[in-house]
Amino acid sequence: MSATDYKFSGWAGYGPESVEGNLKFIDYEPKKFAEDDIDLKILYCGICASDTSTLSEGWGPVGDMWPQVVGHEIVGEVVRVGSETENGIKKGDIVGVGAQCDSCLKCHYCNKDQENYCSGGWTPTYNGKFSRTSQGSKTYGGYANYWRGPSHFAIPIPAGIDPAEAAPLLCGGGTVYSPLVQYGAGKQAKNVGIIGLGGLGHFGVMLATALGAEVTVISHSARKREDAEKLGAKHFLITGDDEAKAFKGHERSLDLIICTSNAPDMNMQAYLSLIRPGGNFILVGIPETGKLPDIPPTALIMGNVHVGGSLIASPQTLKEMLALVAEKKAKSWIQRWPMSKINEAIPSMVAGNARYRYVLVNEENGGKM
Repeated sequence: MSATDYKFSGWAGYGPESVEGNLKFIDYEPKKFAEDDIDLKILYCGICASDTSTLSEGWGPVGDMWPQVVGHEIVGEVVRVGSETENGIKKGDIVGVGAQCDSCLKCHYCNKDQENYCSGGWTPTYNGKFSRTSQGSKTYGGYANYWRGPSHFAIPIPAGIDPAEAAPLLCGGGTVYSPLVQYGAGKQAKNVGIIGLGGLGHFGVMLATALGAEVTVISHSARKREDAEKLGAKHFLITGDDEAKAFKGHERSLDLIICTSNAPDMNMQAYLSLIRPGGNFILVGIPETGKLPDIPPTALIMGNVHVGGSLIASPQTLKEMLALVAEKKAKSWIQRWPMSKINEAIPSMVAGNARYRYVLVNEENGGKM
């Protein structure tokens, strides 16, 4: 297949009302093909909360970047490779692309497999612009037929993983896996808490368990207890409306907490009481308010606990995560939607119906429902 045998088209939002199920199918021009690029025929694309927050402008105005073709949990078949393609990628391979599609590839952090913290700024897979090659060209995501971008950020999908299940791992899975391994889940952090059992939280339980940690899910109600246990959680803490009361007797029981919630009114003093001295509370969910809950300094000082954050995962971290998933035969909980029904899937996602990730299937390209 040559570059002239296919065109780039996808489901685009033209304003905040698009999140209500008003995406339009359009043709668009991708970046100019560079010798380290690949083209993918998209088979699957996960729906991430980042997609809906972008489409709704919950994270801020999109402005002159409309129209937006979102989607950054992409799995597809390689149909074109450049002469400088990386990772041994060749035509016919099944690879995935997550939330980042480029960086400078030269700075201190890029050279340490930390491209997600590139000093020059990382390029998002949509709602961004390329700067290393095709400067100023807009990035387009995976609610589409084809994707073009640097092969450095394309991750081969191991044969033992269903490609549809792999798709949401490329953002949602990597986002929680990265801090889990950074802070020693299953090693020095034997007891791990996961706040919230949603799209990110279900990956947190699954991956922390695969790493050998004993997992506690912290949730507002008992509604998801059975799901948490099926995913591997050993304990389930119900916060109700009074976290301080709910956590009595559980103080200093956890080494690490991954917070997938973005509630601005969390009782942080209560949550930090769950952490042993030297432990870590890591935020991975970004609140649309842009604000953190209040954190009393004494909760940090008296408990010797640390509050931090973590941004997506680097290509190397994604490769390691997929290898672990294949080895442990861990399975993402997904619900498949035909990509043609995107305008039904997006409102359903916004309504909180996913258990626990939606994956769009491009049946025209050979994706399997």
